[in-house]
Amino acid sequence: MVGAESARPARDRPGTTNTGRCAATRGEPDPKGTPVDWLVVSSISSDQRAALDHLLSPGPQLTGLTQAFGEAGYELYLVGGSVRDALLGRATTDLDYTTSARPDQIEEVVRRFTHAVWDVGRAFGTIACRITESDGSSWLVEITTFRADAYDPESRKPIVEFGDHLGGDLVRRDFTVNAMALDVHTGELLDPFGGLGDLDAMILRTPSAPEISFSDDPLRMMRAARFASQLSFRPAPDVVAAMKADASRIEIISAERIRDELVKLMLSDDPRTGLDLLVETGLADLVLPELPALRMERDEHNHHKDVYQHTLTVIEQAIELERARGHEPDLINRLAALFHDIGKPATRRFEAGGKVSFHHHDVVGAKLTRKRMQALHFSNEEIKAVSTLVELHLRFHGYGEGHWTDSAVRRYVRDAGVELEHLHILTRADCTTRNQRKAERLRRAYEELEWRIDELSAQEELDAIRPDLDGTQIMELLGIGEGREVGAAYKFLMERRLEDGPLGPERARAELLAWWQQRNPS
Repeated sequence: MVGAESARPARDRPGTTNTGRCAATRGEPDPKGTPVDWLVVSSISSDQRAALDHLLSPGPQLTGLTQAFGEAGYELYLVGGSVRDALLGRATTDLDYTTSARPDQIEEVVRRFTHAVWDVGRAFGTIACRITESDGSSWLVEITTFRADAYDPESRKPIVEFGDHLGGDLVRRDFTVNAMALDVHTGELLDPFGGLGDLDAMILRTPSAPEISFSDDPLRMMRAARFASQLSFRPAPDVVAAMKADASRIEIISAERIRDELVKLMLSDDPRTGLDLLVETGLADLVLPELPALRMERDEHNHHKDVYQHTLTVIEQAIELERARGHEPDLINRLAALFHDIGKPATRRFEAGGKVSFHHHDVVGAKLTRKRMQALHFSNEEIKAVSTLVELHLRFHGYGEGHWTDSAVRRYVRDAGVELEHLHILTRADCTTRNQRKAERLRRAYEELEWRIDELSAQEELDAIRPDLDGTQIMELLGIGEGREVGAAYKFLMERRLEDGPLGPERARAELLAWWQQRNPS
């Protein structure tokens, strides 16, 4: 293991002691923020050292900024995810610093190097800015005053207290892998909690006792699940135990913060791992109860798929298809896979002969999807897109052996609208049968459907299906003004368009006049 055993003894530095022992050890954090021991890592790989050096000197503008803090007498350290990702060999353009300077002092220094400054986090000690180098490279920078937060057990937000030294800041961070600091003035990597060793072992531990850490900020439990998915790290046993014990604390966290962590988890390479952890620890019962509800009881007499495991497999297959079809990580695609079967528990019925049915679970699931996404404060556009896909995810199975009429294919495209590509992915991913013959038949059937959609699209511009006459032309032809009759006429022409394809202006006018005559014989 790289890290603790390769560290030099602690040394004197502003705001620290040189006792040779942590004053705030893991499991015994000092609430007053007594400085922790400083373990200066002296042995890391050449690649890691190069990555850290790049963070220290990415360009003259950013280098000038960090030097200015030193010239003003302020301590400045790179911390958190930027240090962690560099050590993992992951590229980043987001840099997090912590400093002895107070927010006004931070801003005073920063504004000498950029006009792109935001102080939305000033109340929490954070000043953000964007630093752009002459070569066009750009860095999103956040600089935060040393923190010594206290937490109200009933509050969603920490009581912000600024600290006087780095030790009190690091002991309050979420995980040891995020509690390392890179001194921008000396280039030394400081690792008081063995984060480098945990990084090497791919373990999530907390700098203080996990039950204290999670009680202080319950959102860290969601982050544990997210890091399990993003970084393939496994939480230490005491971390999992604390998540189970403290799961109910998540209820004091705002819906927006929970949503943001869930989004990051779902956009990772491996959502299954994090979702499993949320279910295992009971957190999902509180933030996403529809997911553990899919673990319905099964017995030898009433056979149906394990819906929970099926859902996780559909998510994985949707991600594979997403990549194969040339898409970037897509939240709508992945949320549709997550929610597509959540209507099944409410619609499960036991039929004669040991069969189990889930009639209308698509419609019920769409309603539940809207309700859950609204509770998590997703945007209206996201809610509409995902719930539409959940409601349509069974539509293909009416395709049978490929005997859909052109009219049915047009309606399929019309109902999917802008979500057609997402529907293609969801429908294909939803096939998890182990019966290879059945899987191959479904695959071929959907390929034929996509081929027919492409063929009709080339002929008829299916992605912009509309009647052959617009509202103005309808009013002129029928001699009527705006009102419900225009809408009825437009709907009639749309139905004719879906049934027979493009009619052409002349035929459309003739059929509309005939329809109008039937409605108004006089």
